Formats: sequence, structure tokens, C-alpha cells
Amino acid sequence: MQRRNDRQTLCSVSRRGVILLLPLALAACATRRPEPAPLPAASPFSPRYGALDDGGFHVPGVPAGEMKDRNRRTLVVDPTGQPAGTLVVDPENRFLYLVQENGKALRYGVGVGREGLQFSGTAEVAHKRAWPRWTPTPSMITREPEKYEKWAGGMAGGESNPLGARALYLFKDGKDTLYRIHGTNEPWSIGEAVSSGCIRMMNQDVIDLSQRIPDGTKVVVLPAN
Repeated sequence: MQRRNDRQTLCSVSRRGVILLLPLALAACATRRPEPAPLPAASPFSPRYGALDDGGFHVPGVPAGEMKDRNRRTLVVDPTGQPAGTLVVDPENRFLYLVQENGKALRYGVGVGREGLQFSGTAEVAHKRAWPRWTPTPSMITREPEKYEKWAGGMAGGESNPLGARALYLFKDGKDTLYRIHGTNEPWSIGEAVSSGCIRMMNQDVIDLSQRIPDGTKVVVLPAN
């Protein structure tokens, strides 16, 4: 009788042990769910206008809140009617278009010359320069000597140079018009009429544009109304 009770007790203990160990066995077989990857931090810069290093110089990013949507580089329906590959500057609306195939154009926001200082007509990009040297024209020095006379001998290319990261030199009938399409270190001026006649672009945009066009590209600058 005592032996049967001992066997019953042993079986009871064994069953309890199996029951207690069962959750541990199941836990060992379960696949642990991985922790979700953290979301990337939102960029503080406007899309396509982040900071970059170029040619040994640094181009600051444009804060997202400091650039109007209309001034961002974008593909649009071509409003110019010019052949593909042509650059068209619309000073009135502060846009530059690079005409594409299939009725499209790549549109860039630009800053333009103040009233009476604009160039208009047809020219060509005679050549392009990265981080170009800048020399004010004689008329600029005469008009604002206190601002420009100290740079009469020129300013080396760099981050503080008014021509920015690239300059496209506009010639007409083989002669330098003294007008440029160039970058700027003053992003707030895009969309405004503030320059001494040149067409200024975001540094990120003028780098992009310079890569897309060859020397000899036709440029049409519309008259400002």
C-alpha cells in the first residue's frame, strides 16, 4: 500500500515538473520579434538643397523654411517654345528654363538684375568655370565705388565670392556681354531683382545646370516687362 502511494506521489511530482517546464520550452522555441528600426531624422534642408562639398569648398544647405516652393528646381511643361537644350531666362517671373525633349523643361528659381541693369536678347554660353574669380565691371565700380573699388583687381574664387560655385559666361556675336549666370552665397535673393544685372541661382542649382549643358548652349533672355 505504501509502495503504491509512493508511485502516485512520484507521478504527481513528475507531471507538475512537466507542466512547470512547458512554458520554458515553448519560450525557447519562440522567435523573438526584432525591435523596429528607428525612423531617419527629418532633414533640416529643402529637398535637393542639402549641404555639399565641391572642389575643396563647402556649400551650405538651404534650411527648409527659408526657400519658397516656387523657387525649387522642378520639371514642368515647357512654356517657352524653344528647341530642346536651350536656356531661357524669364526675368519677369524670376525663372530659368532648360528646355527638354517631349514638351518639358527643367525650371529653376533665379534672382535677376535690378531695373535698368538687365540684359535681354540672345547669347550663348561661351564657357563655364567652377568657383570662378570675380572682378566687378567698371560700371559697377563707378556706380558704387565704396562697395566695389576694393575688388577692382579681382577676388579669388571661394565660399565668399559673389559668383558662387559656378559661372556661365554669356557672349553675343563673339563678344563678352559681361553678364553671367552664376551661383550665389545669398539664397534669400532668389526670386528677387537685386543683382547688378547677372542671373543668380542657388549654388546647388548652378552646379546641377552646369553639368547638364555644354559650351555653346543657346541662351534666350526675355525682356523684363
